[in-house]
Amino acid sequence: MKVKDITTLIEAMAPLSLQESYDNAGLICGSPEAEVRSALLATDVTEEVLDEAIAGGHDLIITHHPLTLQGVKHLRPEGYVQRCLIKAVRHELNLYAAHTNLDAVMQGVSGRMADKLGLEEREVLQPLAREGSDGEPAGFGIVGNLPREEEATGFLRRVKEVFGCGVVRHTAVCKERVRRVAVCGGAGAFLTREAIARGADIYITGDYKYHDFFMAENRIILADIGHYESEQFTKEVIFELLVKNLSNFAVQFSKVRTNPVYYL
Repeated sequence: MKVKDITTLIEAMAPLSLQESYDNAGLICGSPEAEVRSALLATDVTEEVLDEAIAGGHDLIITHHPLTLQGVKHLRPEGYVQRCLIKAVRHELNLYAAHTNLDAVMQGVSGRMADKLGLEEREVLQPLAREGSDGEPAGFGIVGNLPREEEATGFLRRVKEVFGCGVVRHTAVCKERVRRVAVCGGAGAFLTREAIARGADIYITGDYKYHDFFMAENRIILADIGHYESEQFTKEVIFELLVKNLSNFAVQFSKVRTNPVYYL
């Protein structure tokens, strides 16, 4: 099986045309024509992930975050990006990333967050003008409803457990009960006003800055669960896609913790 057989399958679900202009989704290192036997799935490319792939005999690494978002000026081993690229080339490893193109499809990053919380009647929070695969609406974030109302503080505790958060940073619990929930994987502060406009009781995302929390104004509960925590289940989306469609291709989850953030 060739790299392009795998990437074509992924891009049928999450077309590269949906990625943001700053992004670098797609094949980062390697050749579309390279023969591959198995893939290792991770959130990020790190030196430890590369070592795991080499030890396990994998020749393709599929991640959510691209190793490089901007140009690389040199390949001297002075930074982890350069060291990773050198090691990948030396060991003939193919590196592929499905990033904001996977953020922008209903069954992608935010969709998997919604799955974990059991959201129903889902809609795209911020639709794009262009459609996703099979004519589905594309865009960032998901807003939907819980099957039934939940006590707000209890729901925050459930969110913390479901996503394995070291901590959940949130605004004042201005609502006793919640049902309408908005989610966005990664750094989603830019969708806060959209979540309020769509009537969400709570908005769950990552990477809120101090001043971002003031946007709540007691109209909504804003909950920051962490960037990595909100995107960690993206690997499941790729795993399920490949296992369903490729019976003769091995796929394995990385066991390496790539989250650079720790909590006391």
